[in-house]
Amino acid sequence: MKLAGVVLTVLALLASASAIDRNAFTFTKYDLNVRIEPEQQRIGVRGTITLRNDSALPQKLAVLQVSSSLDWRSIQSGGKPLQFVSQPYTSDIDHTGSLAEAIVTLLHPVAPNGTVDLEFGYEGTVPLDTTRLKRVGVPDEQAKHTDWDQISAAFSSVRGVGHVAWYPVAMDAASLSDANSVFETIGNWNARETAASMRINLCTLTSGEVPTALMNERVIGLSGNSGSIRDAELTSCTEHLFNPLGIVIPSFDVGVFDRLDKPTLEIYYSRDHKSLADAYGTLVDKVTPFLQSWFGQTRQKAKVIELPDPAAAPFESGTTLLTPFSSDSKLAEITLAHQIAHSMFISPRPWVDEGVPHFAQALWREHESGRQAALDYMGLHRTALADAEKLTSSQADTAGQHALPNTVDEEFYRSKAMFVWWMLRDMIGDAGLKRALSAYDPEKDKNQAYVQNLLQSESKRNLAWLFDDWVYNDRGLPDFRVLSAYPRSLDSGAYMVTVTVENLGNAAAEVPITINMQEGEVTKRLQVGRKTTASIRIEAPSAPVEVIVNDGSVPESDMSNNVFRLATK
Repeated sequence: MKLAGVVLTVLALLASASAIDRNAFTFTKYDLNVRIEPEQQRIGVRGTITLRNDSALPQKLAVLQVSSSLDWRSIQSGGKPLQFVSQPYTSDIDHTGSLAEAIVTLLHPVAPNGTVDLEFGYEGTVPLDTTRLKRVGVPDEQAKHTDWDQISAAFSSVRGVGHVAWYPVAMDAASLSDANSVFETIGNWNARETAASMRINLCTLTSGEVPTALMNERVIGLSGNSGSIRDAELTSCTEHLFNPLGIVIPSFDVGVFDRLDKPTLEIYYSRDHKSLADAYGTLVDKVTPFLQSWFGQTRQKAKVIELPDPAAAPFESGTTLLTPFSSDSKLAEITLAHQIAHSMFISPRPWVDEGVPHFAQALWREHESGRQAALDYMGLHRTALADAEKLTSSQADTAGQHALPNTVDEEFYRSKAMFVWWMLRDMIGDAGLKRALSAYDPEKDKNQAYVQNLLQSESKRNLAWLFDDWVYNDRGLPDFRVLSAYPRSLDSGAYMVTVTVENLGNAAAEVPITINMQEGEVTKRLQVGRKTTASIRIEAPSAPVEVIVNDGSVPESDMSNNVFRLATK
């Protein structure tokens, strides 16, 4: 009878699984004890999470998901074991393409806004796994360079949700075969969990040389031992706290590294690559003085960790960059410019904290090769940003979730923010923007108007319209076209050209208007409101040939209609 009762309970749980609201609970607090055994590729996690019912109904069931390569061992509440059923759940938020999902029956229904604490344990392996990518046709070799997460004796590097679900989550299934599904699902999860806190106590077992562990921006000194387990030395365990979690993806890296310590950043590398690390150090010395002229002295060292796979896709979280060393010095310089800017400029706001380092990369390209090189670099972000804006334009944004202060979308808080900072620079000039950046105090950035007020104070310009359309709201992108251009010859031999520009988009912008002549060009700037027109008169020293609105410094939804050719009488 006891067996029959268990079977009936399991069947009842499985039957109800299809009706589970996986988005009912928000994970507000994690307290994790993580043990890594690199030589066995194993990870074991014990911990507690706090769940808050953000749905409108009482909830009797909760869902916990981890990577399918891990197994649930126990789930309790208040020290009492809970009934749960573990089932595979296909989803591409994990590199295996599947999750181990625990459907948990709670002791009592949790009322709306109520909370429950769950204690749990799970363990398993984290091998390199490219299942989700190969399932959608990505060649095996390319897949290995993208989903490179693994725990191994030589080097362990594991990124969090969206790569490996090594800590518990709960969300609906997502598939890479649906171009936007994974992107939207992870974005929605990050938006819900941004205020959560996560404490992680990380321990590593090793039988060889004591490794160094890094967790996001923090270096964890793993040294000493507290006994022998399976003939392996237990290194000291060190705690790390994310409070709040924000946009950071909790990740860890464990290996035997050498370190190159520079004033702005630390470079961790395999010891047989010392010459490559030294070359990176030389580039750091080259890039740093220029960035100091913009952002001042180092506030917090950034980190670069070498990935052993020379073709691995780079990954950044917080102020830490994981990347293979590149033999392309220009690529290495622009990569380092981003990390060095991180060390000099810190903000609690993602669109500022990430937008400024991306802006710094464009500045460095301009410094090295001129304005067009900077615009070409920014152009690499333009298409993806336009696609992201097109996607969000079809979604209701009543809560302003796509606005820069709120967004968890990388295309917005990285790429769009970069363009915003460049536009501000074009509008108020280098000197005004440098003063504002120098005066920026992250401790004083308590409300979203702080940055606007600081920039207005230093530039003596009203920037409310720009912040309204580009920062506080997501109104999409502008779409400029030249409606008309009328040249009139002057007695001096020059021409006065009256240009009328229409903005078909919903975001206003101050945009450059360039008149190309038979010899040379002349450029002036024009502010064009959303869904309106504006005109400007520009004197051309010689016969004008064409008028171009926007040089690429302002992102647009359509740049195919920006050239107006004319014939001079």
